[in-house]
Amino acid sequence: MEIKRWDVGPSTFLVLPEAGARLLNWHINMADGSVRDVIYWPEQVESHSLTDVHGGIPILFPFCGICSHQNETGKWRTQSGNVLPMPKHGFAKDASFRIRSMDRAGFEVEMIQEEKFKEYYPYDFTFTVIYHFLELSLQISLVLENEGREPIPWSAGLHPYFQVPWCKDLSLDHHLLQISAKKSFQYQANGTMLDNPKSNYPIPLGEDKLINRIHYQLESPEAEIALLNGEEAIRVNEASWSGKGSRLSYITWTQANAPYFCLEPWMSPPNAPENKTTQFVSPGGREEFTVELELA
Repeated sequence: MEIKRWDVGPSTFLVLPEAGARLLNWHINMADGSVRDVIYWPEQVESHSLTDVHGGIPILFPFCGICSHQNETGKWRTQSGNVLPMPKHGFAKDASFRIRSMDRAGFEVEMIQEEKFKEYYPYDFTFTVIYHFLELSLQISLVLENEGREPIPWSAGLHPYFQVPWCKDLSLDHHLLQISAKKSFQYQANGTMLDNPKSNYPIPLGEDKLINRIHYQLESPEAEIALLNGEEAIRVNEASWSGKGSRLSYITWTQANAPYFCLEPWMSPPNAPENKTTQFVSPGGREEFTVELELA
């Protein structure tokens, strides 16, 4: 599949629209001729599967994280009582998409339905992803349309790999995370969550407790990573925030000595079906989750 390129002002966006609707890289072309990556992508990809690559912005649908039912991971229970398998982060990241439209400002793609998806998610639906590129930001919309006769549960999200630190002579401890969250949980390998003591924000990115942390009950949809002096900020925001009823959560994650830090906007905490935090699209309905990433 062909990598598509968008140049908008100083920004360059590289995307594989038909392979998981995945943005691979976003970089800024600086005035001095240098390039600074905003979204990280490794220079060499050893795996033949994009799923195994830590980089870009994977699309998480229909559920984020690991589903677990009665302590059995990789399973979820439908509203009708059926217990079904569900891959980690869902199946959209591995799916093929067809291009609906494409222009100088972005594109829209629709997920191609495969029979195996019914094993995980037995609903009649259309799932589309829309990208809109601007000079110093981009918007990604996840859209679910219910083509059936029963409500469809979903709790989608994004998994951006931000290039942090930007400069080689800096470390994670030179950056701060700001989120207005009332509660936080620590995400365990089996999909369970442990309640954390209340944390004071901002928090240095080098804190081990930020790995697999769920930031929940937000007072504002915005989250930000910036240098200690507030400069070079990267801001994530739910563009469709209403202030009422939104279950937006942020998940933070990285690996030791990795050149990236993940600040992930999800519609709700992981294991949403078991935790009763899914949202439902009524028959004939259409729901949208739109996230904006910008350099502030």
